[in-house]
Amino acid sequence: MGTVAIYSLFIINKSGGLIYYKDYGSAGRMDTNDSLRLASLWHSMHAISQQLSPTTGCTGIDLLQAHNFDLHCFQSLTGTKFFVVCETGAQNMEILLKTIYELYTEFVLKNPFYEMEMPIRCELFDLNLAQVIQKDRVALMGR
Repeated sequence: MGTVAIYSLFIINKSGGLIYYKDYGSAGRMDTNDSLRLASLWHSMHAISQQLSPTTGCTGIDLLQAHNFDLHCFQSLTGTKFFVVCETGAQNMEILLKTIYELYTEFVLKNPFYEMEMPIRCELFDLNLAQVIQKDRVALMGR
């Protein structure tokens, strides 16, 4: 098979600012400005969807399906949003997002040099994230 399920990962702070972006081989690579615009747009759409929901307790958009990709989102209790852009029909993305959130809490939030709501620059987070993504890719090979 050899295809990569995950195209990119975004982490957005509660104010809508992009604090982390990683590209995993998307066809059209984005520059910094494009990734910032996309993160801001997603934050806004997520907030609007909560307000437009006809039912109470809506937490926003968890999955956006398009013809060529899916976008899965996980929002933490603090309002930080984690979303992956992946190939259509990729399985277990919710579990992957929760695992990434656990890495975030373990290696970013516990880092004494990290300032809340600021861009993530943490080598241990990057290394552990790379391992999780690699395991996910290996698991997808056997599907």
